[in-house]
Amino acid sequence: MPRRLPQLEFTILLALTFAMVAFSIDAMLPGLPLIAADLSPDDPNKAQFVLTSFMLGLGLGTLVSGPISDQFGRKPIILMGLGIYAIGALISAAAQSLEMLLFGRALQGLGAAFPRTVGVALIRDLYEGRNMAKITSFVMTIFMLAPAAAPTIGAILIKGMGWRGVFVSFIVLASVVTLWLTLRQQETLPKENRRKITYTLMKQGVVEVLGTYNIRIYIAMLILGFGQMFAVLSSIQQIYDEVFNMAETFPLWFGSVAVLAAVGALINGKFVERVGMHFMIRLGFGLSLGGSVIALLLVLSGLDEALGIKFAVFYIWTVALFLINSFTFGNINALALQPLGHIAGLANSLMGAFFTTGMLFIAAPVGQMFNGTTIPVMTAGVICSGLALILFYFEDSATAPHNAPPKPAE
Repeated sequence: MPRRLPQLEFTILLALTFAMVAFSIDAMLPGLPLIAADLSPDDPNKAQFVLTSFMLGLGLGTLVSGPISDQFGRKPIILMGLGIYAIGALISAAAQSLEMLLFGRALQGLGAAFPRTVGVALIRDLYEGRNMAKITSFVMTIFMLAPAAAPTIGAILIKGMGWRGVFVSFIVLASVVTLWLTLRQQETLPKENRRKITYTLMKQGVVEVLGTYNIRIYIAMLILGFGQMFAVLSSIQQIYDEVFNMAETFPLWFGSVAVLAAVGALINGKFVERVGMHFMIRLGFGLSLGGSVIALLLVLSGLDEALGIKFAVFYIWTVALFLINSFTFGNINALALQPLGHIAGLANSLMGAFFTTGMLFIAAPVGQMFNGTTIPVMTAGVICSGLALILFYFEDSATAPHNAPPKPAE
């Protein structure tokens, strides 16, 4: 067993690597108007691709990083990812065209996937049982709260250094994590425990994941859920700026959404053992559908403006959407992975790649439909939540894990 870092230091280090993904997305939000003005003045909506290109790279990186860390070890793969991330940030900071910026962002996403995905395996190498759950819970809490601070940090950097300054902060962050990891964290996967990942093994994993009926249902639901959320994320800065004329206070409002949404994870954790994952998933998508329908009808009828609640309707809907997603994502992922315990690492990488890239086919078109109103994103909420609910009713209950009703609490 390799020497462990003190648990607090290890947890903070892992939390920092996990938070890189959220920070790399949300810190960019205040800079999108400036990027649009500099690199795509004729079509400001194209600046949203700064987010989607990152997610494309993240999806591809998620696919390969887990398996190659099983073959070459955790530490070198995390360090390689941090290097790719920093190179992508450097290219983005120096970009003189939108195309070059998007290339740099895709590289950033590719690199960010390595520490994010391999970090989970690193925890699993060193801890088990309650200690593993404790560390993972704290790390994921930091991951969920990072979006609360990221837009404000991004806005401060942009005010002092312009939008390119945000990419400088990404390079600094990657350098700090690289130095810390190099000096303090030992390799956690001994050579005798490593296994070669072959094309045949990858193919078998894909066949087993996609060949299972319920797992196809779950992946489609994750695509719909993440797709509607990322569609909002892609357009949200423009909505605050052009619809509500609140660009200056956007980081604070968005930060409050992130904090309130984190409550959803606490609610899910408290009730899921009592009522079951299936109930929480149906509740989440049901509330999302109902809330989206009400919000859309208020906007289409003009009642939101007539009653002076235009911003309140959008803000409450956004909070609800992000909060309710906490009821669905973790539970769907858990349902999907339960029958795949024998290939859990590979299956997790494959599923992450499938829904991360798949959701872009929803988020990117919806984002490009932005027309100065909240109608496109709310319509996406209605369609995606409705389809996810319908798909869940087509789940094969005979083979669904933990399908039996939970025992009443004593």
